[in-house]
Amino acid sequence: MQLKSPAFKNGYNIPRKFTCDEENVSPPLEILDVPKKTKSLVLIVSDPDAPSGDWTHWLVWNIKPEAQEIKKGEKPEGAMEGKTDFGKPGYGGPCPPAGTHAYLFKLYAIDIVLPEDPTLTKKEIRKMIEGHLIEKTLLRGFYERAHSENF
Repeated sequence: MQLKSPAFKNGYNIPRKFTCDEENVSPPLEILDVPKKTKSLVLIVSDPDAPSGDWTHWLVWNIKPEAQEIKKGEKPEGAMEGKTDFGKPGYGGPCPPAGTHAYLFKLYAIDIVLPEDPTLTKKEIRKMIEGHLIEKTLLRGFYERAHSENF
């Protein structure tokens, strides 16, 4: 299974338009080679470099296994979005307070469909998928804000 983006390559910088500094919309994503026994997909986007620990930027589950793409700025059809560490559901783009941060787009193929409960947290989702993981993949991007200083 693979997760790619036409907006940025794995291990490269995430374009500014997908961050808090511009449009703050999710980048387009391509999903390839989903295992046949998959019942649903889970996408967790996080920043492990955040000062407070692993910061959740997007939490999406019950993505249909036949989904081949997630369009720019859109939630996958029929999927559920959970509350992020920004305090609301939906995508919250990279917005590091200082320095370059890594952003991990983790995609999990699982053999169950999760509850349609928008109050589920990342911790609860991870617990639910234990023992149900078929395959996982990772797309990593980086972002550093341009801090302008006036002298």
